[in-house]
Amino acid sequence: MTIAEKQQQLLDELNLFQDWTERYQYVIDLGKKLSPMAEELQTSDRLIKGCQSQVWLDSTLEGDHVTFLADSDSLITKGMIALFVRVLDGQTPDDILQADMSFIDETGLKEHLAPTRANALSLMATQMKQHALSYSQG
Repeated sequence: MTIAEKQQQLLDELNLFQDWTERYQYVIDLGKKLSPMAEELQTSDRLIKGCQSQVWLDSTLEGDHVTFLADSDSLITKGMIALFVRVLDGQTPDDILQADMSFIDETGLKEHLAPTRANALSLMATQMKQHALSYSQG
């Protein structure tokens, strides 16, 4: 499945919920489903700088696909990073670099989050693209 298809699937799922609190709970549930990140990987060099909560991001290149691992000490923030992991995990570095991340605006999350948490969404997307860039052959 392409990144755009994964983004659309996620938007379709979120659109099933009319009520903002239900969407919020759905995002939290996505975070709870993230693969656990080993404590020894939760180091300062893996922290996404500028986030209100602690958010750790790690990645590996397996073949020609990037695998992401992420965690947070906040349930909603963990859910937010889970959105990006779901969309970008298993994609090639070049596909990640070319991905249009504005889909996050369509989720309606930014309007319902504190400004610092809304800013964290941009920081997460940028950091994941930085990881992809480090693996890119281009």
